[in-house]
Amino acid sequence: MNPLEMSPLEILTIIGLIPGIAALLYILVAKPILGSPIIAAMFSGGFAAFTAIQIWQDGIVMFWTNHSANLTGIQVWWDLVFCVMIALFFIAPRARKMDMNVPLWALFVGCTASIGLFAMIARLFWLESQAETDVS
Repeated sequence: MNPLEMSPLEILTIIGLIPGIAALLYILVAKPILGSPIIAAMFSGGFAAFTAIQIWQDGIVMFWTNHSANLTGIQVWWDLVFCVMIALFFIAPRARKMDMNVPLWALFVGCTASIGLFAMIARLFWLESQAETDVS
């Protein structure tokens, strides 16, 4: 595919790989013990801003249209739901340990997917870093 012949939406799709690849490399190379609340909050805020633009331009109904138009859309929807549930499965015990209100956070995550999930882990990482500081 010639990059000069790509549509703006195709370019945006590829640009979305950049933070994903950067995060994967960071996780594999830096091997962090504690997560970064600032990075998680930035992802939450950035994706929330992009989502607000999408809703402004295409409307909220487009989420339904996109995920119910064909089997590919349904597969992507199921994948999103499964990924969010897997993440919550692993995050919830740590969140409970930090006295976070897991049902309320799960509702937020359920309504916003990655936006809420990044916000939840930003809060979790911040609480864990504060607990580390208190121990030291």
